[in-house]
Amino acid sequence: MKSNSVRCRLLSTVFMLGLAVAATVPLRAQAEGKRKVIIDDDVGGPRAAQLMAIQSPDVEVLGITIVSGSTWRDENIAHALRTLEVIGRSDIPVVPGSAFPLLNTQETTRRWEALYGKLFYKGAWMDEKWPDGTIQSQPNYHAHDVVPPLPEGMPHTRSSTEIAANFMIRKVHEFPGQVTILATGPMTNVALAISLDPTFAETAKEIVYMGGSLNPHQVLPSKSAEQFAREYINSPRLEFNFRWDPEAAKIALRAPWKHIVMVPADPSTATELSARLLNDMTRANTPLTQMVKKVTETGFPLWDELATAVWLDPTLISKSDQLFVSIDTDFGAGYGNTLSWPAAYAPPGLIASPTTVVREVNVPAFEKLMIKLMNQPTPPAPKAAEAVGTKP
Repeated sequence: MKSNSVRCRLLSTVFMLGLAVAATVPLRAQAEGKRKVIIDDDVGGPRAAQLMAIQSPDVEVLGITIVSGSTWRDENIAHALRTLEVIGRSDIPVVPGSAFPLLNTQETTRRWEALYGKLFYKGAWMDEKWPDGTIQSQPNYHAHDVVPPLPEGMPHTRSSTEIAANFMIRKVHEFPGQVTILATGPMTNVALAISLDPTFAETAKEIVYMGGSLNPHQVLPSKSAEQFAREYINSPRLEFNFRWDPEAAKIALRAPWKHIVMVPADPSTATELSARLLNDMTRANTPLTQMVKKVTETGFPLWDELATAVWLDPTLISKSDQLFVSIDTDFGAGYGNTLSWPAAYAPPGLIASPTTVVREVNVPAFEKLMIKLMNQPTPPAPKAAEAVGTKP
């Protein structure tokens, strides 16, 4: 009797272990089948660029690495943390990156402007109003270590203790050939990862980035479109993400990536976050849509959202070119300008890889994708995931 009882208990234990293993296999297989991405961005608020990736059920966002650009890093960290809290995805790490560009500074930018004229947009360095006015809100200038009150509320969780470059390196080696770097801000963090680990770029799957410009021009008839087009009338090759940290962009684009997709400013001129589109994106009554509707300012081109969208669905690209791309890092009138060549005209000494440059997108299909993703339920955190945000 005793041996039968022991045998039954052993069989029961083995059976339960088998059930546990069987239950975890589909979850693991599902996670391994998802497209893995690290979003590297100057997150200025709860924006569709990040949310679209998180809302996609076939995407695993490994982390959001933060850089300064449009606003300062610490403010961007707070925006990202609070956004993830509201949508119930604090399992996604928010990882602090560089607060400043590699070489460029606010003072050198002032010296450049004294020689070559005012920049239309300087991001976190915008310490003055636009000379010719704008219907958009004026910049909220503050020091780099100040986090002003956020319209979506202040976060209760904290960012990762790891730095962005190390996080990127660790993840691409954990999943070699599987991780996309989706860079929608200045390239400082990406350049640091490349400098720390020469195998970083070739170990990643690809980089998809928003940055640079070729020949953008006004497409839409709105007042907002007219005002944003002023930036490119006399300087069509000057775009903010590249101009904030030209040296970082140059390092990033010289690296041996397997695949590069560039989303310059050009296709964004056919897009605008209109009141109509915002309303359509927030029809569902969810924490995500309520937050986005509350804090989003309309009238802006959809720069970063386009980069996310064409990564999610490359069929949205209606026109593209294969070019070799670099950046002017000479401290002259063209500092930060985008340089590009077709293969037949590329300089023989150029260190760069062929790049798919997005010129035009299917805007109705792009908007349809945004509306769908923003209104659907947020995918839950993986059951095995640990909440990385900690109470302060």
